[in-house]
Amino acid sequence: MPDRADLEAKTRYDPSEVEPRIGQVWLDSGLFGPEPAGDPADNYSIAIPLPNVTGVLHMGHALNNSIQDCLIRFHRMNGPPAGRTKWILGTDHAGIATQTQVEKALIEQGTSREQLGRVAFVERVWQWREDYGGQIIEQLKRLGASLDYDDERFTLDDRYARAVQKVFVALYEKGYIYRDRYMVNWDPGSGSAISDLEVEDHEVEDTLYYIDYPLASGSGAVTVATVRPETMLADTAIAVNPDDERYRRLVGETAILPLVGRKLKIIADDYVKPDFGTGALKITPGHDPNDFEIGRRHGLQQISVIGEDGRITPEAPERFVGMKVEEARREVVAGLRREDLIARTEDYVHEVPHSQRSGERIEPLISLQWFMRMDELVKPAIEVVKSGRVRFWPASYTRVYLNWMENIRPWCISRQLWWGHRIPVWYRAEERYVGETPPEGEGWERDPDVLDTWFSSGLFPFAALGWPEDTPSLRAFYPTDALCTGRDIIFLWVARMIMMGIEFTGQIPFDDVYVHSIIQAPDGRRMSKSLGTGVDPLDLIDGGPRPPVFTAGGDFPAYGADAVRWGLYAMSSSQDVLFSEERLAQGLQLTNKLWNAARLILLGVGPAARAAPRPAAVEDRWILTRLDRARADIADAVNRFNFAQAAFRLYEFVYGELCDWYLELVKPRLRAGEAALEATLLHVLTQTLGIAHPMIPFVTEEIYRHIPGAEGLLASGRALSDEAMRDEQAEAAVRRVIEAVTALRGWRDVAGVRAAVTVPARLAADGYDDTGEHLARLAKLSFTADGANPVASVPVPGGAVEILPSDDIDLEGAERKRAARRAELEAEIARAEGKLGNTGFVAKAPPDVVQAERDKLDRLRAELGE
Repeated sequence: MPDRADLEAKTRYDPSEVEPRIGQVWLDSGLFGPEPAGDPADNYSIAIPLPNVTGVLHMGHALNNSIQDCLIRFHRMNGPPAGRTKWILGTDHAGIATQTQVEKALIEQGTSREQLGRVAFVERVWQWREDYGGQIIEQLKRLGASLDYDDERFTLDDRYARAVQKVFVALYEKGYIYRDRYMVNWDPGSGSAISDLEVEDHEVEDTLYYIDYPLASGSGAVTVATVRPETMLADTAIAVNPDDERYRRLVGETAILPLVGRKLKIIADDYVKPDFGTGALKITPGHDPNDFEIGRRHGLQQISVIGEDGRITPEAPERFVGMKVEEARREVVAGLRREDLIARTEDYVHEVPHSQRSGERIEPLISLQWFMRMDELVKPAIEVVKSGRVRFWPASYTRVYLNWMENIRPWCISRQLWWGHRIPVWYRAEERYVGETPPEGEGWERDPDVLDTWFSSGLFPFAALGWPEDTPSLRAFYPTDALCTGRDIIFLWVARMIMMGIEFTGQIPFDDVYVHSIIQAPDGRRMSKSLGTGVDPLDLIDGGPRPPVFTAGGDFPAYGADAVRWGLYAMSSSQDVLFSEERLAQGLQLTNKLWNAARLILLGVGPAARAAPRPAAVEDRWILTRLDRARADIADAVNRFNFAQAAFRLYEFVYGELCDWYLELVKPRLRAGEAALEATLLHVLTQTLGIAHPMIPFVTEEIYRHIPGAEGLLASGRALSDEAMRDEQAEAAVRRVIEAVTALRGWRDVAGVRAAVTVPARLAADGYDDTGEHLARLAKLSFTADGANPVASVPVPGGAVEILPSDDIDLEGAERKRAARRAELEAEIARAEGKLGNTGFVAKAPPDVVQAERDKLDRLRAELGE
């Protein structure tokens, strides 16, 4: 334990010195790596949303992991005494992202993966992971994340790979996994198929071409509209709506495909929208997902003229073969113009699918891929949410989850990559072998594809604990308790974990799914380094450059991890929120206030003092009551995943009740060296540290080291409620004092009474028998029985305080201040009423913003006395 001189020397809290030191103390203690024992019902565990091995900490990570760490620390201190707490750590091999990173590095070195070959390339990626893969783990340590760092899993390590292979084989043998030629989202940037969930729409300005397709009868032409004239080389029909009278007579006839000469049957299909374009639709089953389905319904030929390499295939006329898509488009348009078959063109803005991974435009292609049928897996995953066994917070995401699950489609699980879990399938001539180990004999060739990264990460909660083996960790910590995630991976990851968990363990993987907010840049745009709106959390913790989007110039101050964490909790809500540096500054004020309060107490008590609740006065009973209520309120907020409410309740207790009121009330007693007070102060401080620790762990652990008689680590301590300490009478008595002092300080301010001046007054109120001295001292009053006529009467609970004549009171100035404040309040009320009277604001603004405006209006009206 540090000596008193150490605390005396530290007149200000320095997070840059404290946090790395305390972080190492935690790591050395082994606290974060619990023994795998006990009952999962008593234990508490969370599986981290797997950061990519390529990743570095961003604001989404900082918020997500701060929330998880709050939960882990809270349950470590508040769970059953026999319980153990484990935050399961892993990193994801991130197939496309990692392969792309390494390929870029190879290009800079003048080589490529093709030149290296598959084996050498995979070895290079493993080396890259060894060199750069741990960066985000070190950053998480800096944030204070209490993960089990000694039991880190990687989704490509040998034990994890065995679990992935076992799952694939089991699902294949059940008939859920199959191989088929089907329309997929082809990502030209990564050279692989990707799932529907990895596709995002971008608004694109295109040209809409109206092209005449001559009728074979020679009686005219059918005009179709398309933004992709190059795909017409693969057209196999023209479709019209059966109820469209313009084309009803043409159904069954044929048209001639320009530039190719192929005869196209004119068919009727309800999918066609008569009001789009001309109402006639070119059908290209090989290059459009909707056309693919129409083609299957009508038995149309599937022609693919665009290959996986992004070039025109030999199925197109010879003069186009080998061209890139953009070049082919230009040549097709030129050919149509030469034949005078473009009726007209127009500008057209529309949503076009792009790859989330590479950013390139998706090319719908028919490809031989591995798929996973979801029909059987989805049913129990729907039931556990409908029955409430798995709960979403906020509850609105329950419907989001169910809507997707109830309309789920087959999942394309194969990827044309080299880095990842290679599909455990081998071929020899017409034979196929699927197994966890390679087949015996010669001539077998393994499938070159790898599994979608989300296939392996969907097993994480149980595979990370050793499944399929019945390990002690699996028995102790599965199922996990909660999952914290962003809404963007509810379908990619959350739903698949639920399905896989039920299928392979018979249990749900977690009880609660907390979907946290997305923190946006101050101007409302998404946070992104490329946009100049991204913020590196370490620049907030240790000090670093402000991005251009911030109006304030220069560098961020070094807020420290505690202040950043508290600020993130305060920003969090069920809505998307704008980043607020003010919240970080508020978090820094909180850590400094707590540090200063601790120094006041610790330097004020005697060397023999020990923590114990020994209330000797009404204010002692009051603070013990408020302490227990704060503990209960914060626990309730954390259990409801309302971290903003928990953060503000902590701030209110520390800043307001503890520092602004209790410490001010007891300062004379502390100076007098009262033993009972010293014991109570140390007890209150220790318990406050326990309440605050899950949110601001570094400063609380550092203060705890200075508590006389403190043992072990605060992080491993217990913070249990004690309702027996509550005293409602004391609570009411001190509340009266606080309300009275607040009213009297307000009057002094308006009256222009200097802070140092003690004003003569007469107490004409009941209920202050035990607290009258406190009222007089804190409000700077001198109570007297003088019968002089009062110059002012200030209403307080139980009556009034009559202010007696004094040269220090300027009544005329006070009236001017009151009039000015009245005018100010009336103007603010009018603005708030106007805002709330605007139906657009009430309908479009987030509910919490609207409610805050209503609360503000109520406060203004109350102050004005309406």
